[in-house]
This record gives sequence, structure tokens and C-alpha cells, in this order.
Amino acid sequence: MPWQATVLTLFPEMFPGPLGISLSGRALQDDLWRLSTLNIRDSACDKHRSVDDTPAGGGAGMVLRADVAAAAIDAAASNAPALSRIYLSPRGAPLAQERVRDLARGKGVILFCGRFEGLDQRVIEARQLEEISIGDYVLSGGEIAAMVLIDACVRLLPGVIGTEASLSEESFENNLLEYPHYTRPRLWEGREIPDVLLSGDHARIARWRLEQAETLTEDRRPDLYEKNRRY
Repeated sequence: MPWQATVLTLFPEMFPGPLGISLSGRALQDDLWRLSTLNIRDSACDKHRSVDDTPAGGGAGMVLRADVAAAAIDAAASNAPALSRIYLSPRGAPLAQERVRDLARGKGVILFCGRFEGLDQRVIEARQLEEISIGDYVLSGGEIAAMVLIDACVRLLPGVIGTEASLSEESFENNLLEYPHYTRPRLWEGREIPDVLLSGDHARIARWRLEQAETLTEDRRPDLYEKNRRY
């Protein structure tokens, strides 16, 4: 059974969006993974199809209702009980490559895309939703974050990227950022490709790339560099 992404959203027309082109789009066409959307509003229980209400205790904005959200999650999970349940939220744990690998190894994900001020806390607890953030900023909704998570997972699925070696040398593998890349022309605007990359000495090139990766990581992401040193 292909890896499955089920997205719960108020705007299903946003999908597949960027996921329908390039690597993820070709993989979708080849049935290496599957995408389905469920409109949260379809689970509303009144004639106005209301999905939100004012926050308990007062305050600005609106909150997604517990009964509507839970019904949508239950509808999605009824067909795929083994999928990881995730709520895209700016207060969630940062999405890291290690978690992406874990999710890609599984059967797929159910992604709840928040809107307004957020989702009733009782649903998060009762349906055991894992909260994940793609960065320290706030978006208008969880749909773009869901696309980011899906794309990160899909590219790791077997058959999506032809050369597995490309994956092993990417940023965040072994807690290092990726080394710099160069290609023709050899001389461009007075800048040359480093001689070592043209030497044909593969051992020397490998050492240079590792040194570059370590230097970049220490400079730009000291947190990752320290983590790498511990291992």
C-alpha cells in the first residue's frame, strides 16, 4: 500500500498545489504515494456549517470547535487507523529531518490544518494529535505547513529520488549542513572552482567536503555542530 497523506482542511482546493509537480508530482502520478483531502466543514453539525466559535474566557479571534474537528479526524482515521495524527501548529515541536525519516518509514499521516486562533485543546488531547511546527513564525493556516511536511517525507520514499547517495549527503544527515556545490564553467566572474574538486582524488574530495560541511555547520548552526560532536 503506498504511503498515504490525508489532509483535513477548510480549503481542500489548495491541494495538491506544489505537491502536484516535480518530484512529488511524478511520484503521485506513479502511485508511489497517495493524497486525499477532507473538508473540515463537511463535519459541521448545524445548518450554517459552522466550524468555529468565540474563545472560552474571551479574547480576540475564533477557535475551531471540538465537536466538528473531532468528527473530521474520526472520519479520516476510520479508513486509515494506523496513520500518524499531526496538528500543524506554531507551538509544536520543530520539524526535524529525523522525524521526517520516521514518518516516511510509516504508513502515512493525517494532517489537521489549523485556522483562526487554533484548535480546541480537548481535541488535541482526546485524539492524541502530535503538534508539529515548521518554524518560529505564524502562517494564515496549516495548509502550507502540511505541504512542507508532505514534500519532506515523499522525497524519502523508495523510488522517488533515483540516487539514494544524494539523500545520504544532504543537509541534516549526520547533523551537518551540506557542503558547497560547483559546476561548469570552471571560471565565472573571476571565481574558480576549488582545485581539489578537479583533482580526481576521491578520498581528498571526500575529506574536503566533510571539512566544508563541518565549518558551515559550526558557523551557521552551532546547535547542530555540538550535536554532531557528541556523536
